[in-house]
Amino acid sequence: QATAWGSDEDTRRSCQSKGKTEEECQNYVRVLIVYGKKVFTCGTNAFSPVCSSRQVGNLSKIIDRINGVARCPYDPRHNSTAVITSRGELYAATVIDFSGRDPAIYRSLGNVPPLRTAQYNSKWLNEPNFIAAYDIGLFTYFFFRENAVEHDCGKTVYSRVARVCKNDIGGRFLLEDTWTTFMKARLNCSRAGEIPFYYNELQSTFYLPEQDLIYGVFTTNVNSIAASAVCAFNLSAITQAFNGPFRYQENPRSAWLPTLNPIPNFQCGTLSDDSPNENLTERVLQDAQRLFLMNDVVQPVTVDPYVTQDSIRFSKLVVDIVQGKDTLYHVMYIGTEYGTILKALSSTNRSLRSCYLEEMQILPDGQREAIKSLQILHSDRSLFVGLNNGVLKIPLERCSMYRTEGECLGARDPYCGWDNKQKRCTTIEDSSNMSLWTQNITECPVKNLTTNGRLGPWSPWQLCEHSDGDSTGSCMCRSRSCDSPRPRCGGRGCEGARIEVANCSRNGAWTPWSSWAPCSTSCGIGFQVRQRSCSNPAPRYGGRVCVGQSREERFCNENSPCPLPIFWSSWGPWNKCSVNCGGGIHSRQRSCENGNTCPGCAVEYKTCNPESCPEVRRNTPWTPWMPVNITQNGARQEQRFRYTCRAQLSDPHELQFGRKKTESRFCPNDGSAVCDTDSLVDDLLKTGKTSARIINGGWSFWGAWSSCSRDCELGFRIRKRTCTNPEPKNGGLPCVGSAMEYQDCNPHPCPVKGSWSCWTPWSHCSATCGGGHYQRTRTCTNPAPSSGEDICIGLHTEEALCNTHPCEGGWSEWSEWSLCNEEGIQYRSRYCEVHSPDSSQCIGNSTQYQDCLYNEIPVILPASSIDESTNCGGFSLIHLIATGVSCFFGSSLLTFVIYVYCQRCQRQSQESTVIHPTTPNHLHYKGNTTPKNEKYTPMEFKTLNKNNLIPDDRTNFYPLQQTNVYTTTYYPSTLNKYDYRPEASPGRTFTNS
Repeated sequence: QATAWGSDEDTRRSCQSKGKTEEECQNYVRVLIVYGKKVFTCGTNAFSPVCSSRQVGNLSKIIDRINGVARCPYDPRHNSTAVITSRGELYAATVIDFSGRDPAIYRSLGNVPPLRTAQYNSKWLNEPNFIAAYDIGLFTYFFFRENAVEHDCGKTVYSRVARVCKNDIGGRFLLEDTWTTFMKARLNCSRAGEIPFYYNELQSTFYLPEQDLIYGVFTTNVNSIAASAVCAFNLSAITQAFNGPFRYQENPRSAWLPTLNPIPNFQCGTLSDDSPNENLTERVLQDAQRLFLMNDVVQPVTVDPYVTQDSIRFSKLVVDIVQGKDTLYHVMYIGTEYGTILKALSSTNRSLRSCYLEEMQILPDGQREAIKSLQILHSDRSLFVGLNNGVLKIPLERCSMYRTEGECLGARDPYCGWDNKQKRCTTIEDSSNMSLWTQNITECPVKNLTTNGRLGPWSPWQLCEHSDGDSTGSCMCRSRSCDSPRPRCGGRGCEGARIEVANCSRNGAWTPWSSWAPCSTSCGIGFQVRQRSCSNPAPRYGGRVCVGQSREERFCNENSPCPLPIFWSSWGPWNKCSVNCGGGIHSRQRSCENGNTCPGCAVEYKTCNPESCPEVRRNTPWTPWMPVNITQNGARQEQRFRYTCRAQLSDPHELQFGRKKTESRFCPNDGSAVCDTDSLVDDLLKTGKTSARIINGGWSFWGAWSSCSRDCELGFRIRKRTCTNPEPKNGGLPCVGSAMEYQDCNPHPCPVKGSWSCWTPWSHCSATCGGGHYQRTRTCTNPAPSSGEDICIGLHTEEALCNTHPCEGGWSEWSEWSLCNEEGIQYRSRYCEVHSPDSSQCIGNSTQYQDCLYNEIPVILPASSIDESTNCGGFSLIHLIATGVSCFFGSSLLTFVIYVYCQRCQRQSQESTVIHPTTPNHLHYKGNTTPKNEKYTPMEFKTLNKNNLIPDDRTNFYPLQQTNVYTTTYYPSTLNKYDYRPEASPGRTFTNS
């Protein structure tokens, strides 16, 4: 949709009468803001600025029209910017007078009082060129460049960022109708070195709210060598500068020196509704009047600019955030003074610093024109370029221009990657499988490579003539050039037609027969097809159609019978498990029938009997009998030993020592018991008979337990003792019992740290159109973590966009029903969101109409005409008389109230008249005793106008007249020259509270 908005003839003539040219005396739109369902726009209107609000769906319908002064510049060449907050307040940075000498940052509309910067104060704003404005949090930020007032030597331009609080209501007495929270700081964009090279003039900005990052295009001064750079600033760095000290000049002859910030972490504060300026003391207002320039400079994110370019000046900038294979990329689109667009990467990686991806030539060869505007529409993935005579739309994603894998990956374009399944260069959303989509952005692309030529877009259709023998006719023709790109460095030329002709009157002719298609069967009788079409040329505009068949068929493979089919037989039964417990395997088999080329395996294996085996115990043989205690009479006690081993056969690592078993017997010397011992023991017993004192052995105390043999899953530990307390002597009995003890320990299971399983395959797209998503998952089961151990770190689900093309239908949502017109009809509209809809999209009307529904009030009829059965009560003559009397007394009372109010207003106006003496110095006058009333004469006075707002805003917020005024008095030369008229007094009052 479009609408014309021009200046009327009288306004243009008035503009030209003031010395402006016809070109200047037009309506140039300088403010265009979409908020909600409205479009707020302002135009210069032939040096008579005007603003209007319009419907988004119907731009020709004007909802409201207001004065454009202080919201739009008079001169279309003046730079300006504006932003509307969520509460409907308009913040405009522009020039607010005809001559262009009064720049201001001005707030209007909304429910807060209008404010502006100090008027005609070069320390606040010194010939600024406004760039952009942003509504961020508690503040509104403005970016501009101006003559540096703090620069002592010569004249130079600095780039600035300024901010004001959105809840600022101005001062009281001081800074009345003026910002009390205005601050500004310098932006630094320079090339590092012993002597930095500064880019002082800000040309364009772009704000990324997701990362609180502001990109800016900077250039050198106009009379300097052309050079440009792109720097980025964090919002935290800007806040840090505003929290730092101020820079203040005591008087014009003193230097600018740092001054402490009285409120270093100012966050706009809170203002009460009862007394909104009660915290604005005289000292606070004095500080706000003199302290507004910050001492600290806002530093960029990186020491050096992201992009620098010599001998060229950048003009505009937009930034897009692109999801790559492994990370997010910031892609910058930079407009130049020559009419080209540079596409560059923004990266902290030094290998990708100042990395130009491509330079887009959007103008015809030989034409140069500075780019006026750059706007990016993320929902449409498009870049809009504003030129002097039109607007261009360029897609952000142009992966189809890379035909090979080398071109696709070598371009280092974050939008594009190579799909190994589709074998083409696609975006990440159009990829068939994320795991098969690759990118390689590790360094800047190499430009001086051999480049094959590729045909560019077709030109518009144009009328042309053709001659075919004796007949001639007209056609539609179009052409394209080999310039996207041109062949370079020995590259191949373009392949394909350069010219297309259409809509010519000619007879149809057959194309040559195509080759025979492959046989429909690989064996056995099938058929083949070949085709031709009546398109060489096709009959058009009354031409004859082709005569004959467009399709021919023939049999094939008549002598090639099909072999017997090769297939797998059914699986056989599972054979016996290899083990009875502890986990074994068993298998089953199948055979390949009619050959041996069946795909797959002939044997299949599966685990079986996973249950653990029972514990098996085995005892060692008994040791020989050994004497342990011998008495005086030759009797003795003997012992023998054996050991028990136990194990679960499925896990030999769990083999454990069994407890030692001890068996004793008593052998008296009289032979009453049979104790079979070997001869060595008998000899020992015989030699042991001595008259020496016999000492039996005794155990020492148990030693400490040893460390456990395993940290988990059941180990063992031991402790020992010795037969030395006392040691057996002279045939004394040895100690009875075991010298070593075993004990189980650490039966708890071993700890297990969790680990991720493999990713599942990507799921199907959740939607076939309109934007869906892939999904894949993984689980923390490889292995799963035991109780109290570390879980897996990372995401268990990943998603990616897919099928982002719009769905069929194409219509937007219906707008709200309009107000009823004079004919009692209201309407609503919608628009087609598809740029070039096909036959299945945007079907139906774009506007609907309906009759208005009114709530009609029934007519009150006389009581005699109403049916008695309605039971509504009669409207008698008494009611009519009572109504008339009530109306009479009511109107009389209203007239009396209005009269009293008018008399009171007139008395207050007379009381505000200032009386002045007839003599120049009435305090020391000692003349005659003339009556007091004869020495004074009433006269006209003029109030001291403290504010400098535009008249419309001043009447909105200061409508009442008060009796306490500040006045400037003009003394008359003669007594009776002036006639005082209260209603003509131009005074404006100010309250003291």
